[in-house]
Amino acid sequence: MVNIEDFIKRLETILDYYGLNASSFADKIGVQRSSMSHLLSGRNKPSLDFILKIIEIFPDVDLYWVLNGKGTFPKSENIEVVTNSIPQEIEKPIAPIFPTKSFIPEDIFLEIENPTEKKPIEKNTPEIKNVIPNSSSSEEIEKIVLFYKNGTFKIYTP
Repeated sequence: MVNIEDFIKRLETILDYYGLNASSFADKIGVQRSSMSHLLSGRNKPSLDFILKIIEIFPDVDLYWVLNGKGTFPKSENIEVVTNSIPQEIEKPIAPIFPTKSFIPEDIFLEIENPTEKKPIEKNTPEIKNVIPNSSSSEEIEKIVLFYKNGTFKIYTP
């Protein structure tokens, strides 16, 4: 996490290095002057977009340095790129293992379906009874509203 007080100090270091004031710096990186003011006062934290604009416009600013103070400013020209060697056992691709028909999983809930086998389609229609509790013969139904689990509904008027 970015420590806002330390970030403000690093931002002021960048301003001093390039001899810019806050408003000219904001204009140069393409942000509103109020955004720059809010950052310097500690009211707001820097956005990713703000950091990326600094890195893009000022190539001497190191990303890790501006974010957490690690590294150098301005960037050193003698930076050596260290490449990590990948162990040989990781470099070799591992062939995926697919279950065969003789493979029986230990998970009893895993079901392997046979695509040629057709299962009957079951319709789960609820039984609707034509009984309305506590209703007298003088009451009439105005409308029936069915609510579905997907958030839709249908209105039936008799």
